[in-house]
Formats: sequence, structure tokens, C-alpha cells
Amino acid sequence: MPSPRVACWADLLRPTGPTTHSMNRVLRILTAIPLALMLYALLLFLGLISLAWNLVAMLLYPVMPEAPARALGRLTITLAYRMFWGVASFTGMMRIDASCLDPMRSEPGVIFIANHPTMLDALLLVARLPRSACIMKADLLRNIFLGAGARLARYISNESARMMVRLAVADLRNGGQLVIFPEGTRTVTPPLNPFGNGVTLIAKLAQAPIQTVFIETDSPYLSKGWPLWRVPPLPVVFTLRLGQRFAPKQDSHVLQSELEQYFRQNLEQRAPDASPACQTPRAHTLS
Repeated sequence: MPSPRVACWADLLRPTGPTTHSMNRVLRILTAIPLALMLYALLLFLGLISLAWNLVAMLLYPVMPEAPARALGRLTITLAYRMFWGVASFTGMMRIDASCLDPMRSEPGVIFIANHPTMLDALLLVARLPRSACIMKADLLRNIFLGAGARLARYISNESARMMVRLAVADLRNGGQLVIFPEGTRTVTPPLNPFGNGVTLIAKLAQAPIQTVFIETDSPYLSKGWPLWRVPPLPVVFTLRLGQRFAPKQDSHVLQSELEQYFRQNLEQRAPDASPACQTPRAHTLS
């Protein structure tokens, strides 16, 4: 009668079944923890530079004349966000290609509109457009990290529609640029939320061209409903792509419909383009 086989140490130590799954999950978590800490440190860095500049801007706002204050405020915000994106790229947390905006950084009187997939979209555009103002939600102008700097740069509140249009038109006629997200908030129903018509009315009154910009990312990071603390697969990749430039029209509602249709068609056509083989390899997420 053959003797029973005695398992070797390798057999005893080799994980099987649920144990293998548990060990793989532990390894993924251990791999992701340093990346999570780096990402949190990056966001902390952004918060600290924003807070530091806002403390300075709070002191400058009452004493500086409007024109130099606007120029200084916008240039400082651009440089701060460029620093943030530079650190994000250097650490490998994010990969950014927004160079398509560089030839237009000094062009006066242009409205830039873009789709709005994430919370970081405004930072992408403003970092390349030092003449630009943003139209912001009123509560953001009261935010401790953003408010004083935005007021110094003469960013525009959306609290009053009439005042928003008047200030935006005046800024464009003064040689400024305007960054607007016509969806009004981050995209809730991909590929695009319905557009408001404020931008086309501003373009009509200021006789300003509308330059379309597409923000492309395959990451859900900081999209609508994504918690700030949740770590995505890394690196997060953002690519900006220039679209068609639209002239203002007498009928602003018609132009608004054309813009929305143009964005929707482009985003729907581009959505299936990226195959898994072409994607940048990502680190594991903690979720």
C-alpha cells in the first residue's frame, strides 16, 4: 500500500483560493499607499499656495488701483497654477498637455469655452492664459482659498446675470480674455450637460469670437460625485485640444444650440477612440 504523499514546505506556503485574492488585495493597497500620500501632499501644496496668495491679495485689494491689480492678480494665479501642474507632472501624479493654448495667451478679446469633466478644468486653462478672467460661482468668491485672489484679479461672479454680462463684456472690450464652462457645473450626464446661453449673449454684445476647447481625460478623478480623498488610478492624464472658432451671431440662442451640438458630436465621436492597448499604464487605486 503506497504511503501518503507528504506536502513540501513550498506547497504548504503557496496561497490558494480566497487567500490568494486577499494577499493580492493587500499588495495592491500597500503599493497604492505611497501614491495616495503623494497625491494628498500635492493637493495640500495647491491649498497652501492658494491660501498664501489670498492672504497677500486681501491686503493688496483695498490699496491697489484696478488695472495693475487685475494684471498682477491674473498673472499670479497663472504662475501658481503652472507651478502646481509642474509639480504634478514631475512627481508622476498627472500628465498634462495644454500647450495648444500657448499661441493664444496674448490674444485680446477672446472667449474660451470648454467642456467640464472635472474640478480641475479651470486650473488647466487659466494656467496657460494669463490675461483671462473666469466666471465663478458666487460662493467661490467667498471661499478662503480662492476669494481674495479672484477679487483682486477681477474674476466675475455669476450671482447676478445682468451684472455678470456687463462685467464680462467690459473686460473683453478692455483686452481681457474670458474662460467659461457653458455647462455651468461639472458634467453630470456624459458626454455633456445642456448649455446655458450666457456665453453667446456676451459674445454678441462684446463682438468677441468664441474659441472652443476640448478637455479630454480617461480618469474619473474629481468628476461630479468623486470624493476629494478617493485616489484614482495614476497618473491622471489631461489633454486639451482646440476646436473650431465661432464668430458671434445676432441670434445668441441659435449660436448656443450650434455650440452645444458641436461639442456633443465631437465628444461622442472621440469617446470610443482610446483602446486599452493605447492607455498609459496606471498604478492601482485604493478603492
